[in-house]
Amino acid sequence: MKKKKSAAKKRSSAKTGQDSSNIIPFPGKGELEGMMSGLFGGRSGREPLDMAQDVAYDAMGAPSSKKRIALAQKALSISPDCADAYVVLAQEAHYLQEAAELYRKGVEAGGRAIGGKKGFKAYGGHFWLHLETRPYMRASAGLADCLWLTGQKDEALLHYKDMLRLNPNDNQGIRYILVSRLLSAMRDAEAAELLREYEDDASAEWVYAQALLSFRKNGDCDESRNALGEAMKYNKHAPEYLLGIKKIPRSLPDYIGFGDENEAIAYAEANIGAWRATSGAIEWLAAMVKRDRKDK
Repeated sequence: MKKKKSAAKKRSSAKTGQDSSNIIPFPGKGELEGMMSGLFGGRSGREPLDMAQDVAYDAMGAPSSKKRIALAQKALSISPDCADAYVVLAQEAHYLQEAAELYRKGVEAGGRAIGGKKGFKAYGGHFWLHLETRPYMRASAGLADCLWLTGQKDEALLHYKDMLRLNPNDNQGIRYILVSRLLSAMRDAEAAELLREYEDDASAEWVYAQALLSFRKNGDCDESRNALGEAMKYNKHAPEYLLGIKKIPRSLPDYIGFGDENEAIAYAEANIGAWRATSGAIEWLAAMVKRDRKDK
């Protein structure tokens, strides 16, 4: 199974040109959450699940596949409710079906860990603010991705939507995956509704999605051209990758910035299929780029 970069946005404002020998490495996800758990506390006492979660955090940061698998299995031997252990094992799986089954077990374990229906009711609407809910959310995101890639698209979309219902603040960047996949599936009304729900979003995904939806609905008109013009002002690099002027690299960038070329690469990789599937959209984009260059 090919590993893909996390869909969640990793926007960086780090300055360049620094002496790397003076830079202190930022702790990884597992280390950071482990420190937060120690500082702010989660469940009271040292229950088996707490101990298993500590081992799962170690597994996330382990340097080799063999070590990650061994630590994840150790975590599950301590507590079968350790969802992050299933997430680690799923990430190490060789086949999508195997990964999907492990993620599904992680979702089930994560649900038990937060107390079932009572936990979902108590944490609903602000899931990510509570550390104990995050393993569930990671497992759910992984399962949704696997379902989509194995053709179970309706179920995948339901998972993405449910994650946004549980955590509308969307710390994982699920909305970016969802809008891309709704457009790919030609579910334009749902995509438009999602854009309205996060109308203040200023990412490439949002502005280019608005332009593509406008073209699908209205064709080449003033409204569509204005929408695309605004998108191109925001990120001028995206059309080059959508049109194939520049090739999308095999390795996606780890960090992106608003309006930069890395954002354009990430956007094009996820959305080029939707543009190509829209009759006349690529030609329309090319004409707009040509017109824009002529005006300059």
